[in-house]
Amino acid sequence: MAELFHRKLERTAIGFVIAIIAAASVGGLVEIAPLFTIKQTVEEAPDMRVYTPLELAGRNIYIREGCYACHSQMIRTLRDEVERYGPYSLAVESKYDRPMLWGSKRTGPDLARVGGKYSDFWHVAHLTNPRDVVPESNMPAYRFLARTALDTDDLGRHLQAQRALGVPYTDAMIANAAGDAFGQAAPDSPFAAGVTERYGEKTQVSAFDGVATQLTEMDALVAYLQVLGRLTDAPYSNTAAPEQAPDPTN
Repeated sequence: MAELFHRKLERTAIGFVIAIIAAASVGGLVEIAPLFTIKQTVEEAPDMRVYTPLELAGRNIYIREGCYACHSQMIRTLRDEVERYGPYSLAVESKYDRPMLWGSKRTGPDLARVGGKYSDFWHVAHLTNPRDVVPESNMPAYRFLARTALDTDDLGRHLQAQRALGVPYTDAMIANAAGDAFGQAAPDSPFAAGVTERYGEKTQVSAFDGVATQLTEMDALVAYLQVLGRLTDAPYSNTAAPEQAPDPTN
């Protein structure tokens, strides 16, 4: 019966077009309708800060190298997920993510709460040769990042593009993007003070790859990993502080 109906529908052009429109309308309604209640469903986070130029560059590298294909950044509300990774992800945490990196693929652990859990040295060792710190890991090595100088010439334009999409970068942030990227990875440089001035006292300033005299892609990626889950304290408002969050690789 269903086969006969389908064959008849395919032979009726107008009916087939109407069926396509109906099917597309259902999908569109499912995606569009929630946007009308977006202000009620997205949490408030007055302490939410934007990515620094170095962290944004690290995020671009994270996307470029396909890290999102194996690591999700979305902790569900299921009990086992919360117990393993920490507080479930809030929509507001991706407020400034263009594009957002929510997903369900987990060849490796979810990274939504990895920021601050491990030292910079651990991350560098892990990216240089994952099996040195996680023997059973099948993650590829990214040692070339430590040998690759970070291109900072276009960081200001990256921030401008983000501002065009709604991220509130100021003119000062855009104008000082290259200097702030270097300063965040060089704590003793005169540029470091500008980073905390523009992005807040909680911003981590560190020689991420262990070498403060040069800025590499390793600096950028580690800086990005160290800020995951730490742009706002909203997820921890009714739970433990970020420093006490469960180990995301347990």
